[in-house]
Amino acid sequence: MATDKRAAPRSYPSELVTLIGQSLARLVREPSHSHRAEAGRRWARHSLLIAAVLAAAVVILMVVIDKYGIGLMPTRGTASLWPFRILTDFGKSAYVLSTLLALMVIVALVMPLLNGVSRVVLIGIGTRIQFVFLSVLVSVTAGELLKGVIGRGRPFVGGAANPFNFSTFAWSEAYASLPSGHAITAFALAFAIGALFPRLRLVMLAYAIIIALTRLVLLAHHASDVVAGAMVGTVGAMFVRYWFAARRLGFTIHRDGSIEPLPGPSWDRLKGVAQVHRAP
Repeated sequence: MATDKRAAPRSYPSELVTLIGQSLARLVREPSHSHRAEAGRRWARHSLLIAAVLAAAVVILMVVIDKYGIGLMPTRGTASLWPFRILTDFGKSAYVLSTLLALMVIVALVMPLLNGVSRVVLIGIGTRIQFVFLSVLVSVTAGELLKGVIGRGRPFVGGAANPFNFSTFAWSEAYASLPSGHAITAFALAFAIGALFPRLRLVMLAYAIIIALTRLVLLAHHASDVVAGAMVGTVGAMFVRYWFAARRLGFTIHRDGSIEPLPGPSWDRLKGVAQVHRAP
């Protein structure tokens, strides 16, 4: 009697653990792209330029605009500000990260149930969600460290509109104004989604600007805080994009070091992959 040498189907839990392990391994593996050095130098140049320009803007705003700008804002607690209170939550890091994490969990739970074309498509989707999640997470983490070290007081902490109210290493909510966490989240999210879908860049930039403005109107931050948040969020997401591109995850690198999103695989290629998965 002939013996069936095909491997027995793996159980759902073991398949799930294997796929999660493979996903994590891809994120931390050695970079392999041949143009990663050019991309690294390009990222460093652009990051330094953005940081220098926006850091100068932060200083100018702090000296010239912040105190005056606070006086232009409506009184905290004004009833008519309810739309801004709703809008500002769309830039809250806990909400954005938990939503992205939930999407990753759903992808991970569904993936072991699929094979062939469907699994290839879902892997691509999962990689892109990972990129957006890590872009926000890395940026927000850096921002939280800066908040604690810098210790800038929020508007009217201490009773006066003093933009130079600092308590370094305070690690308290009252002295966590610089940089703005909502601005970090919004600009990191905007850059990440715009990097994956270039046609959405203007839409996402508008979203980030709106979130930043809500923080000013609600007297949660000074103008310089949101500019600093934009800087941290953008540079952080740029770093994560380079990390993914150097490992050929979701992005490709050109000879000049520029990074672009990988196009979706063609249908013919997907059918070829599916045939490989179905082969005994």
